[in-house]
Amino acid sequence: MRLLFAGTPEAALPSLRTLLDSSHEVVGVLTRADAPAGRGRRLTPSPVKALALEAGVPVLTPATLRDAEVQQQLRELAPDAAPVVAYGNLVPQAALDIPRHGWVNLHFSLLPAWRGAAPAQRAVLSGARETGMSVFRLEKGLDTGDVLSTAHTSIGPFETSGGLLERMSLDGAAVLLSALDALEAGTAALTPQDHDLATHAPKLSTAEAEIDWTLPAEQVSAHIRGMSPQPGAWTMLKGARAKILGLEQAPEHAPLPPGRLEATRRQVLVGTGTDVIALSTLAPAGKRPMRAVDWARGAALDAESGFTTAQQDGDRA
Repeated sequence: MRLLFAGTPEAALPSLRTLLDSSHEVVGVLTRADAPAGRGRRLTPSPVKALALEAGVPVLTPATLRDAEVQQQLRELAPDAAPVVAYGNLVPQAALDIPRHGWVNLHFSLLPAWRGAAPAQRAVLSGARETGMSVFRLEKGLDTGDVLSTAHTSIGPFETSGGLLERMSLDGAAVLLSALDALEAGTAALTPQDHDLATHAPKLSTAEAEIDWTLPAEQVSAHIRGMSPQPGAWTMLKGARAKILGLEQAPEHAPLPPGRLEATRRQVLVGTGTDVIALSTLAPAGKRPMRAVDWARGAALDAESGFTTAQQDGDRA
């Protein structure tokens, strides 16, 4: 089939690479416009645009797909289907009607669970031990279309949402290709979603990323892992913010007061509302992420050192 691929971030690259190497023909790529990046804020192409240009595929970066001229450009590409992975732009009905097999979206949840912009993150935040991927047909509603295929995956006890999304983006490429193959062969089965079971996954905010150390260890762990790497779960230490980005297996240890720090030669432990947790990675204010034990060696911690909330510290999100 002739494919119009729509995607923007790193998570879309495995799918685009898989389709470029498949029997299908990628006739064009839709992605977001170049955006400022880095310290110099230089205009930088999206990861998908960079790969498409390297492969010699025509790239379109319209601000909107509502423009009649843009829709005509899509018609001239004559796509049979439009696979989508994290494109980040609304697709109006006039554009949805262009490919004869429609727009087929790889979504990183088991729909109707976690409809929205942050499905992998919200699954981890919820404390779930399993999630998955869905390939569904785009329609006017937000992630409400009929499902072509799904694939389940577990969530590791110390897996961050970033790690989970990276892993699912790799595995999801094959799921998307299989769905497209079934469409071409006429064997695809479309299953309507049960909208009564829908949950929603809005974009994460910095304000909600603050850690509440009084919660049970399982909830604190899910919060830290779900917020990593972006926006990063944060807390206060000596009047400055620190981001907690990763955890590891904690030893058997007597409870510590919520937020209280205890550094050993091999680990950095923190108290919660129940058990202690062990930090693996953190980013002190104004610094890059580092191993927690390396940070602790130079942090001059004492028996009373601990993380606090913004309210306790007089800071605001």
